[in-house]
Amino acid sequence: MRRTFNKVCPTESLTARSIHIARKDVLRRFYDCGFPYSRTLTAHRSCVNYLAFSRHGGRWLASAGDDFRVLLWDFSEEDVVRPGHVFAGPSGNVLALDFSATNQYLYSGGADNIILKYDVSTVGSSNGRGSSSVVEEYGDHDDSVRALTCHPYEDEIFLSVGEDGKLILHDGRAGGRMSAAQGTLQHTAAFTGVQHHPVMEHVFATCDVHGQVCLRDTRMTFGPLSRRSNDGIVRVYNTKLSRKSAGYLSNPESSSLTFDRDGGKLAVTFLHYFPTIYALSDPHPLAICTGRNAPDSTPIDPSQRTYTNSCTMKSGAFGGPGMDEDDIYGAGSDDFRVYVWKIPPLMTLQGLRKEITAHDWYTREWPNTVAFAEGKWESRYVPLEISTPLARLNGHKSIVNSVAIHPSLLHIATSGVERQIILHSPTPSSPAVQNLPLTAPTVRMLQPEDSAARRTFLRALLGPHPTLHEEIEEEEGEDETISLFDHILREEGEADVFTVRRWGEDSAEDSEDEDEDETMVDVFDTSFSDSFI
Repeated sequence: MRRTFNKVCPTESLTARSIHIARKDVLRRFYDCGFPYSRTLTAHRSCVNYLAFSRHGGRWLASAGDDFRVLLWDFSEEDVVRPGHVFAGPSGNVLALDFSATNQYLYSGGADNIILKYDVSTVGSSNGRGSSSVVEEYGDHDDSVRALTCHPYEDEIFLSVGEDGKLILHDGRAGGRMSAAQGTLQHTAAFTGVQHHPVMEHVFATCDVHGQVCLRDTRMTFGPLSRRSNDGIVRVYNTKLSRKSAGYLSNPESSSLTFDRDGGKLAVTFLHYFPTIYALSDPHPLAICTGRNAPDSTPIDPSQRTYTNSCTMKSGAFGGPGMDEDDIYGAGSDDFRVYVWKIPPLMTLQGLRKEITAHDWYTREWPNTVAFAEGKWESRYVPLEISTPLARLNGHKSIVNSVAIHPSLLHIATSGVERQIILHSPTPSSPAVQNLPLTAPTVRMLQPEDSAARRTFLRALLGPHPTLHEEIEEEEGEDETISLFDHILREEGEADVFTVRRWGEDSAEDSEDEDEDETMVDVFDTSFSDSFI
């Protein structure tokens, strides 16, 4: 039998490649200009804790926080200025959001221990602009739901973690395959984050208050006890810090984590330390993202504030709208800015990481060096410091907690302690917004506490909560909330992680090493039963 082959015209191939390269060059020039334009999106009545764009085209931006509401902003409009829909239902602060695989559903969870499932497909129907559209409620957690993440292919499947130490697999398909007990893993510490791998349906990552970051496999994590293995852990990432001047290690709390679009990179947000980049297949960190320099490479004066994360729950995001990969990462900071870093290719980062043997670490001087180590007598790893951000985004008056990068448009949405969401752009207009003004080039300074600030702080601490008493003047409530967090920053800001998070007592180290025995399996293996998606 004669075999036929599709013929590709060399001219067409070269033309397509040239267009692709030219498009990337244009986008790169936009990125290099930063995101100097912005718009304030106002509709929330209190802190906005979390932002999430819908998958694929990013039609929807979901936002939620301390006003017990979930808002949808429609980016298919020509000029986004107000939410297209408001979901009701939460009875506590909302801390987590995620869209399902096809964007049919939106899940929310938070301080009321409840997860709500909303039907996004009903938005715009006759149900009305403010209908709740809650189609299911999950009450399996006994404490705040800190994070949730949807299955990459199944709308009805998602994972959630909480401060009760529970990791739960929810399967809402007809005739669920597991009992509640089989779908729950009880951990010894409160979880702070969970993220499904965007491609491999059985792989996900978790982090907790003890700083442990793990890659897990659903086939080993859930189901009958006879089928479980090592709590599902297939890799433990190196998260403990070592400094020569300290005779102990530090284990910063890992407060959130996220994959890039392909799942090759994992970013972890640490409390009292810097966002840290890992490769999926490498337990040791490849890069840390700092604000040592301004975007023009000028060193930041020691008297000026720069990137820190000493309080509040923060979540960063990978992105690369219009590009082949997610090569930028954004995170909020206690200095009231958002930092966006360009992440070099993984091979480049691996080549620039420094490995130091335990012998060299203890016999040589390593001034101003902070390394990662799995134990006091193990090798040290010094990741590349990405000290010059691509951009610093202004516009906020207080701490920035959440960052979401649009999957196709050149927009970054940010939120935090304030009631406003800020939408940033490299251009004054786009298919979703028109006539954006330039963002103010300066940022509010954290002033020393005076008598007026002290009075405002006490009103915020002892007075009625603006979320529950909407008759409070909006500006007054906003000022009190900002004053409260200003006070927290003065008390706790820029603390040394080796002072506040000491780890390394022999007994604790031995115990943790036993707990973190790494059972490596091939997460690409499909020989497991597929009964646990």
